[in-house]
Amino acid sequence: MASAGAQPQGVIEARSKFFFSDSGARTFVLCLFLVIPTLAVYYPVHRYAFVNFDDNAYVYDNPRVTGPLDWSNMKWAFTHPYCRNYDPLTFLSHSVAVHVFQLDAGRHHDINVVLHLLNAVLLFWVLRRATGFSGRSFMVAALFALHPLNVENVAWIAEQKTMLSTLFFFLALGAYHWYAERPRLRRMGVVALLYGLGLLAKPQVITLPFVLLLWDYWPLRRMFNSGQDTSSIGTKIEGIAPCRFSALLKEKIPLFVIAFVDAVLTMLAEVKGSSDAWPYPFSIQLGNAILSYARYLGKALWPVHLAVMYLHPGHSLRWWQVWLALLLLVAVSTFVVMERERRYLLVGWLWLLGTMIPTIGLVQFDVFGMADRYAYIAFVGLFIMICWGMSDWAQGRRLPRVVLPVASVTVLLALSVATRHQVEYWSDSVTLWTHTVEVTHRNWVAESFLADAFQRRGQVDEAILHYSQAAEYGDADANLHIAFIEHQRGDLRRAIRYYEKVLAVSKDDEQTAQVLANMGHAYSDLGDDARAAECYAAAMRPRPLPPSPPITWRDWRAFIRERLLELRPEDRSSQP
Repeated sequence: MASAGAQPQGVIEARSKFFFSDSGARTFVLCLFLVIPTLAVYYPVHRYAFVNFDDNAYVYDNPRVTGPLDWSNMKWAFTHPYCRNYDPLTFLSHSVAVHVFQLDAGRHHDINVVLHLLNAVLLFWVLRRATGFSGRSFMVAALFALHPLNVENVAWIAEQKTMLSTLFFFLALGAYHWYAERPRLRRMGVVALLYGLGLLAKPQVITLPFVLLLWDYWPLRRMFNSGQDTSSIGTKIEGIAPCRFSALLKEKIPLFVIAFVDAVLTMLAEVKGSSDAWPYPFSIQLGNAILSYARYLGKALWPVHLAVMYLHPGHSLRWWQVWLALLLLVAVSTFVVMERERRYLLVGWLWLLGTMIPTIGLVQFDVFGMADRYAYIAFVGLFIMICWGMSDWAQGRRLPRVVLPVASVTVLLALSVATRHQVEYWSDSVTLWTHTVEVTHRNWVAESFLADAFQRRGQVDEAILHYSQAAEYGDADANLHIAFIEHQRGDLRRAIRYYEKVLAVSKDDEQTAQVLANMGHAYSDLGDDARAAECYAAAMRPRPLPPSPPITWRDWRAFIRERLLELRPEDRSSQP
């Protein structure tokens, strides 16, 4: 007879079997363990407001988005660029959200959280189905769900495009497994459809065909399947036949065509001149890209000092850091090649490197050198390397089965605390940019946005303080903002001094004319009619056209884009 409080041996064995064997009930519980902690970590965003960085362009200040959800706007979404990208599905997503929830920022945040939860569960399902491992797949999905670097995508309403495109990315990856089991044109058509929808949400998922080739190598093992394979597949994948590499490329031709079309549309959607403002030579762009890879790896392993804006180092790039980063990348690449019998290492590493190529900065389009949001899909490859690698290491040393689960829970708890802390920085614009200023160096963009946030609150003294800091760090427009503020609150002589600072560096004829006219108003209010007349006359004076620069590929691209816009019957004057 069992002693009081003791549990029968059969009950203990049943519980052990539940936690360490595969079953539908266990899978459901693991999904709950994904959803509940992620909800707990991200729940505060329900109370957060819009931020003054792209949320205005994507949602609350865009008359197309806030306007009626009718055929005209839907047609516009598919025939016009949206915020310098061709992503009509994102436009429609924000439009529907505004139509349903108006400008309730909390509800828009909730959409991002729900999409993030769906992405985490989908990742778990795709990995588990492809590899047969529930525990390892769960840990990859949990790292994806709870890593602090992903906060930027989830807590930033404007990044709904990343959430949406990743959803279709994972769906396409799951559909590709279905295709590989029985290759048929209609099944590849489903993959292509999901891929196309992902691209219509954000072009960043353009690397999916490359990822599918990696997926053929591991875990599906359709590629180079001869010889021994110790790549740690939990269950044998039946019904998936190996293919020649040429056949694997040929079957993906429709996907490559879709990728090419989307690349052309994205290029046409770019605003001309966005990359000309920071004309760094290719050597600096390449150096920054190499350094960024290493910085991403560092932030994955030690996620501190995360910020919404990391400025491009430009000519201040430290080349000794670039060479150290390159040495690190070469060392890891050499290791995964030497350990190629563990296929997941090579696949995870190439996933990380390859999916970041569109956003790593080889072509410079803006002032930032890297961004946390670009690691959302890329880090899946790194998480696969870590989870499968640690599991194999533990098995090779015959550690007790309870060691890895305990270590995993400890890591996830630590990440959850760090993520919750990072989420709090997104509560409002002032908090977001104050944190960015604190953790970055001489960040004139952050100073300018922080000043704008204070100005919107009516705290003009704080706004001027940060505009002045931005001007010191190199923001050419900061002095103009200070001049406007001083002009509006009646300190005309101080406003004139800042107008003169703007004129000293301005190369924009339209801006120069505006500043001169404002100076004329200021002098007129001061009673200095002679100076006012001089300013008005200078503002009206015709200025010589600058010398014509040589025609470049960007000029031809802009010309083609303008001709395409002219072919559309819609009145362009109605564009926002």
